[in-house]
Amino acid sequence: MSVRGNIDKLRESVPADVKIVAVSKFHSNDEILEAYNDSQRIFGESRVQELNAKQPMLPGDIEWHFIGNLQRNKVKFIAPFIH
Repeated sequence: MSVRGNIDKLRESVPADVKIVAVSKFHSNDEILEAYNDSQRIFGESRVQELNAKQPMLPGDIEWHFIGNLQRNKVKFIAPFIH
Protein backbone atom coordinates (compact mmCIF):
# COMPACT_ATOMS: atom_id res chain seq x y z
CA MET A 1 0.00 0.00 0.00
CA SER A 2 1.21 3.51 -0.79
CA VAL A 3 1.98 6.18 1.80
CA ARG A 4 -1.18 8.01 0.77
CA GLY A 5 -3.23 4.83 1.10
CA ASN A 6 -1.84 4.17 4.57
CA ILE A 7 -2.52 7.74 5.72
CA ASP A 8 -6.06 7.74 4.29
CA LYS A 9 -6.86 4.38 5.87
CA LEU A 10 -5.56 5.53 9.24
CA ARG A 11 -7.49 8.82 9.09
CA GLU A 12 -10.70 6.90 8.40
CA SER A 13 -10.17 4.73 11.48
CA VAL A 14 -9.67 7.47 14.10
CA PRO A 15 -11.89 10.33 15.29
CA ALA A 16 -11.43 13.64 13.45
CA ASP A 17 -10.03 15.36 16.54
CA VAL A 18 -7.13 12.88 16.84
CA LYS A 19 -3.81 14.18 15.56
CA ILE A 20 -1.71 11.60 13.73
CA VAL A 21 2.04 11.83 14.34
CA ALA A 22 3.92 10.11 11.51
CA VAL A 23 7.16 8.63 12.81
CA SER A 24 9.98 9.62 10.48
CA LYS A 25 12.69 7.50 12.10
CA PHE A 26 14.72 5.66 9.45
CA HIS A 27 12.79 7.34 6.61
CA SER A 28 14.40 9.49 3.96
CA ASN A 29 13.50 13.10 3.24
CA ASP A 30 11.83 11.92 0.02
CA GLU A 31 9.58 9.54 1.96
CA ILE A 32 8.72 12.29 4.45
CA LEU A 33 7.92 14.64 1.56
CA GLU A 34 5.63 12.01 0.07
CA ALA A 35 3.62 11.95 3.29
CA TYR A 36 3.80 15.76 3.50
CA ASN A 37 2.42 16.05 -0.03
CA ASP A 38 -0.46 13.82 1.10
CA SER A 39 -1.36 16.40 3.79
CA GLN A 40 0.61 14.94 6.72
CA ARG A 41 2.10 17.84 8.69
CA ILE A 42 2.97 16.30 12.06
CA PHE A 43 6.08 14.14 12.30
CA GLY A 44 7.87 12.51 15.22
CA GLU A 45 11.55 11.72 15.44
CA SER A 46 13.45 9.90 18.19
CA ARG A 47 17.02 10.73 17.25
CA VAL A 48 18.39 14.24 17.72
CA GLN A 49 21.02 13.85 15.00
CA GLU A 50 18.46 12.72 12.42
CA LEU A 51 16.05 15.47 13.38
CA ASN A 52 18.76 18.12 13.08
CA ALA A 53 19.67 16.82 9.63
CA LYS A 54 16.08 16.54 8.36
CA GLN A 55 14.44 19.66 9.79
CA PRO A 56 16.28 22.33 7.73
CA MET A 57 15.83 20.33 4.51
CA LEU A 58 12.05 19.95 4.79
CA PRO A 59 9.14 22.43 4.65
CA GLY A 60 9.00 24.91 7.51
CA ASP A 61 5.37 24.23 8.39
CA ILE A 62 6.07 20.69 9.57
CA GLU A 63 5.20 20.30 13.25
CA TRP A 64 8.04 18.26 14.74
CA HIS A 65 7.68 16.19 17.89
CA PHE A 66 10.46 14.43 19.73
CA ILE A 67 9.43 10.97 20.84
CA GLY A 68 11.30 8.95 23.41
CA ASN A 69 14.01 9.84 25.88
CA LEU A 70 16.10 12.97 25.43
CA GLN A 71 19.46 13.59 27.04
CA ARG A 72 19.71 16.96 28.76
CA ASN A 73 22.79 18.00 26.76
CA LYS A 74 20.86 17.61 23.47
CA VAL A 75 17.83 19.74 24.36
CA LYS A 76 19.46 22.93 23.04
CA PHE A 77 19.76 21.42 19.56
CA ILE A 78 16.04 20.83 19.06
CA ALA A 79 14.28 23.22 21.46
CA PRO A 80 13.79 26.00 18.86
CA PHE A 81 11.55 23.94 16.57
CA ILE A 82 10.12 21.01 18.52
CA HIS A 83 6.52 20.79 19.81
